[in-house]
Amino acid sequence: MRTVIQILLVVAAVVLVFFIYKSIQRPIEFDKAKDARYEATVEKLKEIRSAQLAYKDVYGRFAGTFDTLVSFVIHDSVRNVKAIGELTDSMIEAKISEKKAIEMGLIIRDTIKVSVLESLFGKDFDANSLRYVPVPGEKTEFHMAETVITTGSGIQVPVFEAKAHNNVILRGLDRQLVINLNAQRRTNERYPGLKVGSLTEANNNAGNWE
Repeated sequence: MRTVIQILLVVAAVVLVFFIYKSIQRPIEFDKAKDARYEATVEKLKEIRSAQLAYKDVYGRFAGTFDTLVSFVIHDSVRNVKAIGELTDSMIEAKISEKKAIEMGLIIRDTIKVSVLESLFGKDFDANSLRYVPVPGEKTEFHMAETVITTGSGIQVPVFEAKAHNNVILRGLDRQLVINLNAQRRTNERYPGLKVGSLTEANNNAGNWE
């Protein structure tokens, strides 16, 4: 009888140790998975920002849809200044400006058009991947929009925003820990996810991870 009780106590102790271990590992494993998904999502948001800034350079405002942005990256081109030579100390001492040096043929500044795709990402980049949050499971698009806001000084500024909620980024991970993270973000008045840009303020297209 005593042997049976001893065995049961050992089993209970092992089970208790197991659950303590799992309770400790649970947030550790969650944070590890969260950090990996956040890193991938931030990189994609940076790519979206690069494409949007190139689009604005050409059209004066940001793209409002991924169809427009992806088409721009695949089919459009941007201006690139090819520089050959530069002002030397002797030119500067002779008070020769860059404009004058170009006119004299001493240096060359040639504007050429290059593919947006190759210029920003390389020819093998999948431009259509810009629209999707890089997480396992069903493909889900980032939420993206653009508008023009008026600053306090009366200046109209084009802005855009692209974002993904934690419920998408962390899909399939510990649900309670995702809920806790979202609640913490809201308490701190922060967006419960990752985003770049803003539709309500001119924030220089910053990401909320920066």
